Amino acid sequence: MKAFVINGKLDGALIEVPNSKLSADEVRIKISYVGICGSDLHYYFDGANGAFVVEEPLIPGHELSGVVDEDPTGEYAQGTNVTLHPATYGVIERGIEAKPYLWPKGAYLGSASTHPHTQGAMSEYFVAKKSMVRVLPKNLSLELAALAEPLGVAIHAINIADGVKGKRILVSGSGPIGLCVVAAAKILGATSITATDILGSALKRAEAVGATTTIQIGKDQLPENEFDVVFECSAAPAAISSAFQSVRRAGVVVQVGMLSAGPQPIAIAPLISKEIQLRGTFRFNDEISDAVTMLAENEWIKSIITHVMPLSEATAAFEIARDSEKSGKVLVQIN
Repeated sequence: MKAFVINGKLDGALIEVPNSKLSADEVRIKISYVGICGSDLHYYFDGANGAFVVEEPLIPGHELSGVVDEDPTGEYAQGTNVTLHPATYGVIERGIEAKPYLWPKGAYLGSASTHPHTQGAMSEYFVAKKSMVRVLPKNLSLELAALAEPLGVAIHAINIADGVKGKRILVSGSGPIGLCVVAAAKILGATSITATDILGSALKRAEAVGATTTIQIGKDQLPENEFDVVFECSAAPAAISSAFQSVRRAGVVVQVGMLSAGPQPIAIAPLISKEIQLRGTFRFNDEISDAVTMLAENEWIKSIITHVMPLSEATAAFEIARDSEKSGKVLVQIN
């Protein structure tokens, strides 16, 4: 079968890899679509995602949809439309028993954090544990279902904020994750949704999925003490400092964007003087199931997807996905 592999910085190739044999607790998925995530971009363009360095051929891809090709036990019928929860969990840790996504020694599809690396799904077929399978509603297209993972990240961030119903929120950064936060916040009842970005094109995409106000960084003034919750999705230190200024006193800032390792130049005085709650959010527990339902009931979220390209043009798809002026979410169509 064909798969796209990343061998290192700017070194990607479409290669033939053997099909894996199935055990009783596994199913083979014929992959339909794979979304390109920020971590995938780092692996391809930098050869690393933070501290996780590509040290062997890595197949990216943890945002996906497909159909069941084979289940040895017959539990899932051939042709069943599915997505996958991309995590496998590690060792239970005291105090976070109910948060398996935070347990140490876990793994995530398409990640160089483990050795050997955990291979992703940017291939014609993928063998998955049955525990990862999420069956899709019949009215949900496979293309739209590829957004389930990033939308799950957004819903989890909203849960970390104790919800958005009746709240004034700011979404800092209107890339694909920011757009998913905007869309989910609209559905979950935010009173107002302000989106920011340095790019006007990104802000237009935010308006399309529910932003009631947009602010272009560098041109427009960001209000102070205005928002109940700020979702910081850009991972830019300056944007985090701005989040502390724009959130109201005793408000909540949820850090969604993953910063690079090491010290960051962030002005934290308002965190103290305004008694701001700064909360981190990481991936999700099982919010991907909520995301599947949300997508099935709100087809308009599809506007987050701006490009769909074939597997044969995977390298070009990565180039377009890096260009935030041109693209929102970029999908690679496999089968």
